[in-house]
Amino acid sequence: MRTGEGCRVVIVDDEQLIRQGIKHYVQWEQEGFQIVGEASNGQEALEVIERTNPHIVLTDIVMPIMDGEELTRIVKSKFPHIEIIILSSFGEFEYVRSTFQSGAVDYILKPKLDSEILLAVLKKAVERIPSLQQGADDVEIQVSAETMIDKYLSGYESDYDEHFIQQAFPLPHFCLVAIDLRLSDGGKNQEEISEIVKEALITTIEGPIIQAFRVDSNVSAFLVNFSGKRTNDRLEGVATQLEKYAHVHDLSILLTNSFESFTQIVVKYNEVIKKMLQYRFYYPSVTLTEEHHLEQEVPKIDSFNLDKFTNDFKHERFDAAFTYLESHITLLSSHYTTDILEYKSFFGNIIFTMSILLNNLEYNVKSLENEKFHFFNAIDEAKTASKVVEELQAFIEKAKEIIAANRSLSGQSNFQLILDFIEEHYSEPLSLTGVANHFHFNPSYLSSYFAAHNKEGFNEYLNRIRIEEAVKLLVQTTTPISEISGLVGYSDHSYFCKVFKKLKDQSPSQYRRNQKAK
Repeated sequence: MRTGEGCRVVIVDDEQLIRQGIKHYVQWEQEGFQIVGEASNGQEALEVIERTNPHIVLTDIVMPIMDGEELTRIVKSKFPHIEIIILSSFGEFEYVRSTFQSGAVDYILKPKLDSEILLAVLKKAVERIPSLQQGADDVEIQVSAETMIDKYLSGYESDYDEHFIQQAFPLPHFCLVAIDLRLSDGGKNQEEISEIVKEALITTIEGPIIQAFRVDSNVSAFLVNFSGKRTNDRLEGVATQLEKYAHVHDLSILLTNSFESFTQIVVKYNEVIKKMLQYRFYYPSVTLTEEHHLEQEVPKIDSFNLDKFTNDFKHERFDAAFTYLESHITLLSSHYTTDILEYKSFFGNIIFTMSILLNNLEYNVKSLENEKFHFFNAIDEAKTASKVVEELQAFIEKAKEIIAANRSLSGQSNFQLILDFIEEHYSEPLSLTGVANHFHFNPSYLSSYFAAHNKEGFNEYLNRIRIEEAVKLLVQTTTPISEISGLVGYSDHSYFCKVFKKLKDQSPSQYRRNQKAK
């Protein structure tokens, strides 16, 4: 019995999930077929067909750029020996009929697609291909190791028996090695790099079986099957050799610990390689990332206190706000277990919040508004945490320029000192005269100065601050109302109740009851 590659098939559909589903409906190789390519539209399919010379093209009818109808017409005119099978939805029969006129062999309704129907139509197409009829009974399809890996990693149930696995990987130990080119300048040839890494592995491990597979366009990986004792020592040697190659050739390489069963590839890929790829977002300068790097202690960080940051901003305590923000992002950027999307979202939200707050403070933020979407895009496209931080720092510098320009045009910074003083001492018996004396102002001057820089007068502002603090105590504590009035600076309880009702449209006791009832 001779071994052959089987009937070559190309799958064309603009939905990746459909393509993945078709690829894993059946054990293609065991049924006599080999998937040699896939495409998301007719134009892309023509390039794949030129390169792979398939026997059968399985194509969707409705796709962007070039649909299945046009693809069928072009393929049958240029490659009349290729058989076409159409995938369609209900209501598309007019399109399907035109593909039959061009030479399609059959069609399958997507809602009724299953392994039995798919195999029946494929075998019908095979009957029309003379080259596959000669000696068909003598052909045994060889399952490729890459196909097995792809099947396992895609999360589909696989019924490959131990014979196939043992035949492909007969040695007792495994590890995964990946090449990460996401941070490269694009000048590296993927195939050349793969050969370099293979050379490093062969140099270090005697007689390994190395099977390449693709993770995505910028990440390639190898399953390494090897023998011998002292596997940890062997992998230490591999790590040393790979790190040397990584430095010389400016590569980024990922290396897992050893494992003993082929089926563990799923766990190692999902729980180690994927985490390593995230780790490199936070630590891009590490040329060789090993599994033990993931075991290092991750610092615990408190959630960002947005209320504190916002409050400092509202009261123009910008230095305090920026210092707090910078200390938080320093910790956050060493917390590699934070999801990258979540990490980037935090920075985007901070930029949005700062823009709103500065606008509410009536700063001239037109230039920031014009540029903030540039920063959003730059953060979204950033390949490393340090690049994200760099973009935020650039935004903060522009915000500081606006703040400095605004302060140079007004006495707002001096006025802020007065507001800060009131907020810090509201619980004391404050008066306009007392505050004026503290800042060496004439009381009448302070009154007019306050009115010029604030929408409220001195007493109105002081009362609002005190009542807001009283609200917090009413809601968050069980402190008697008679005590709360003194805690927020009112020596006369009845006057406190009068001011509270004026600002909140209800008495302190009513307010507390209503809040508890919610």
